[in-house]
Amino acid sequence: MTANPSTTGPGRDLPHPGVDADTDAAIEALEQQLSMLWRRARSNSYKVARRVHPDMEPAAYGLLVILQREGSLRLTDIAASVGVGKPSVSRQIAMLEQLGLVQKEADPLDGRAQAISLTEAGTRQLVAAQTARKQAFHELMEDWDVVDLTRLGTLIAQLNDTYTRDHW
Repeated sequence: MTANPSTTGPGRDLPHPGVDADTDAAIEALEQQLSMLWRRARSNSYKVARRVHPDMEPAAYGLLVILQREGSLRLTDIAASVGVGKPSVSRQIAMLEQLGLVQKEADPLDGRAQAISLTEAGTRQLVAAQTARKQAFHELMEDWDVVDLTRLGTLIAQLNDTYTRDHW
């Protein structure tokens, strides 16, 4: 019996039992493309964060977006929303507060807790970065058909949903 070159060789794992070679090859191609996309997305996140504030870390951008969408939140709620521990989020929020992008106030529902929200400057700078990011996507995707853009968005949403349901 001859080994299938698409599933054997240096650096290659055999497919899971019951997975055919075509599916294995498709998964490998997908993994390679996603790796490239994630590297580019990280680079882009760095640029977008710098548009909000030159000293802002890229990971903090997502926290600003959550506060923009949800309004005022407690630290515990922010941490739960992003699936990261409170100490990590607390450090990011402290940095954002020092940069003048977020503010803390006593939580009206629980005086012991603090509600975190965007400052006016934070809102203004975030919207400016989002506008620039959206314009960059328009330029990047200008020759794509709207049907393909919609289909790609649907497939990425499906992948994101799979990540929330299933874990490694």
